Amino acid sequence: MDRIRIEGGARLKGEIPISGAKNAALPLMAASLLTGETLSLVNVPWLADIAFMGDLLRGLGVETSYVRGPRLSEGGMLTLTASRLSSTTAEYDIVRKMRASFLVLGPLLAREGHAKVSLPGGCAIGARPVDLHLKALEAMGANIDLADGYVIASASGGLKGAAIEFPIVSVGATENALMAAALAKGETRIINAAREPEIEDLGRCLIAMGAKISGLGSSEIVVEGVNALHAATHSVLPDRIETGTYAMAAAIAGGEIELIGTRTELIGSVVPLLRRAGTDISDTNRGIAVHRNGFRPVAVDVTTEPFPGFPTDLQAQFMALMATAEGTSHIKETIFENRFMHVPELLRMGADIRVEGDLAVVNGVEKLKGAPVMATDLRASVSLVLAGLAAEGETIVNRVYHLDRGFERLEEKLSAAGARIERLH
Repeated sequence: MDRIRIEGGARLKGEIPISGAKNAALPLMAASLLTGETLSLVNVPWLADIAFMGDLLRGLGVETSYVRGPRLSEGGMLTLTASRLSSTTAEYDIVRKMRASFLVLGPLLAREGHAKVSLPGGCAIGARPVDLHLKALEAMGANIDLADGYVIASASGGLKGAAIEFPIVSVGATENALMAAALAKGETRIINAAREPEIEDLGRCLIAMGAKISGLGSSEIVVEGVNALHAATHSVLPDRIETGTYAMAAAIAGGEIELIGTRTELIGSVVPLLRRAGTDISDTNRGIAVHRNGFRPVAVDVTTEPFPGFPTDLQAQFMALMATAEGTSHIKETIFENRFMHVPELLRMGADIRVEGDLAVVNGVEKLKGAPVMATDLRASVSLVLAGLAAEGETIVNRVYHLDRGFERLEEKLSAAGARIERLH
């Protein structure tokens, strides 16, 4: 099993290209089920989760082709053609590997009138139930049954527009409802919709395919259903979690880097926190410049919130930064339970962190120490890489298959910017 070895203490200098967003690409791939014509996606990262979704779609009869970008700075081109679906069943063996697989339910139901999709398996960072997805589809006229771990959904007369009001913000449920509504009869209003940039990206792609959507980026999205969607080409937006992660890498290791192909508006809630912690961050004509020299980072408090608040997917990375900061910071996690699983591993590296329910109290230490550590989930694993950049000596991160689900060629990007990092096979 692969591991990553980091020799800490090297300052970062140079540029890091930002890949297309995994969390945008996955629902965009599911959207290919809504039309019999070809959907071409540009700037698609090559990641384990993209491969899993491709396997699932091919099992349904979708023809897929991926051409990798020739350089580190270029994303790949993915074409998907669902001209004739051979199945409407998403099997457990695929769905259990990746919760985003559940996003095929809305498109299958909207286009074919029926679908059988496995309930997602457990998740290391909490339960994340799918009841909001199902209630949204039921509001649009779907009949939903649960049997043997599968959702069996039907809408023999087609889905119908409806007012869907989510009691809490849910990214996945908003995406499923948005895709289903594109082919539903009449108008659908999605109230208390999630506002993440990835949902805007999905909406823009659906519009390019012929959907009628307004209100993207707001908490109320209105969709006027159409009879059919058509072929389109769409470029996946830059990955804001990768953007924030590499900005924090520069903040924790020190130095000066330029993040190519991204923009500060994608990490709007992160920018002022990094500045308060002592990091310079600004837009350039190619992306974002991040610079920290001299003094230790300064402790800053943070609470995770739905977009446009601070992303839960950057909480672990920010904690690694705060572990080296001067002073005490309080990090409150309001989105997922069990999302402090990186804390015991940071403690192995000499961090001083105390967890009290959904609050982590981080007393910054002058230096972290390299150690063998184990990744527990995607974001926790990259936080350990960041900690290793700043630690004295050698850090070995085990179970890096978690990293490969969400960070494209991470060690290549960091080593090109001066980090002493390598993958051990």
